[in-house]
Amino acid sequence: MALSKIGGIESKRFGFLETGEPVDLFMLSNTKGMEVTVSNYGGIITSILVPDRNGALQNVVLGFDHLEGYKGWHPYFGTTIGRYGNRIIGAHFALNGDSYHLSKNDGDNNLHGGINGFDKKLWKVSEFSSYSKKGIILSYLSKDGEEGFPGNLSCQIKYSLTEENEFKIEYSATTNKTTVVNLTNHSYFNLRDGGQCSILDHELMIKSSSITIIDDMKVPTGAVSQVSNSPFDFRELKPIREVFNVDKDQLAATQGYDHNFVLDKKNAGLEKVAVLSDPVSGRSMEVITTEPGLQLYIGNNLEDPPDHLEKVPVGRDNIQYKNYSGLCLETQHFPDSPNQPGFPSVVLNPGEKYNSTTIYKFSVTVS
Repeated sequence: MALSKIGGIESKRFGFLETGEPVDLFMLSNTKGMEVTVSNYGGIITSILVPDRNGALQNVVLGFDHLEGYKGWHPYFGTTIGRYGNRIIGAHFALNGDSYHLSKNDGDNNLHGGINGFDKKLWKVSEFSSYSKKGIILSYLSKDGEEGFPGNLSCQIKYSLTEENEFKIEYSATTNKTTVVNLTNHSYFNLRDGGQCSILDHELMIKSSSITIIDDMKVPTGAVSQVSNSPFDFRELKPIREVFNVDKDQLAATQGYDHNFVLDKKNAGLEKVAVLSDPVSGRSMEVITTEPGLQLYIGNNLEDPPDHLEKVPVGRDNIQYKNYSGLCLETQHFPDSPNQPGFPSVVLNPGEKYNSTTIYKFSVTVS
């Protein structure tokens, strides 16, 4: 089905769910040659096209050509994560004297919202435009008890693209019952070729002096460790390969980075917290966020499918993704915060509004 214009946003049919409900794609573009495509299924970012220093467009996120790939098992390529990003230990937490038991989808833990998280929901869509940007708004009502979480949580995600090559994601939510919420996006970036090469030669900066220590189940212990003199020191832009060492302390259990970085931020406002750069293509991406944490995951397990699959499904353009084909920079509150009173609070009460904003800003270096 050809792209059609809807109020300045291009859209096309992506396929159908088993229920017969239609799934669509929505493409945002600007005059600088950048294009972003989002689906109302899972709020998935299926494509981000960015020109290199020679003007050649390349998709810089991992994913699939067709809806079927996203409907089956995959490692959260481009998906919206909710109600809770990352892990909650024992799939359990207590809140105001009540105990809540969540669905278990990561051993005994709850991961990324559970078995049927926001990544598997069909969101309602509306569009908006202004003099400086245009975009779409996705809406979803997560009902009380879904995956074990309390409260009817009314969520919105606003996706927009500016003429400054800023792809902006704005999350908001309200609840009728005290609950916890931590929304993020799980895009895998490869600024060079969309996943054919390793990202270990990309250069990375993270504005962080410490990480939250994890146990052998990848759940924070509550302790914090300084990054000085460790493989986690990305306070200056440097090639990932330069510091990457899977035999070193925290990296041994995960076979690579899968850690929450405590961001060195002045306040809760928008602030640049990370830079990812590819010297070959010249593409760079700044991460600007209101969030206190950033999960760095470098695709350590992309070659390790679940037991019911022989291998990870083939990705876009028939690329068989390998370990380290892409990396995630997930802006977030900290993993397992509901069970860690020393971490920033993720509690949302009736009458309050959850707000979180992240901007991925793209640019190109000439040489």
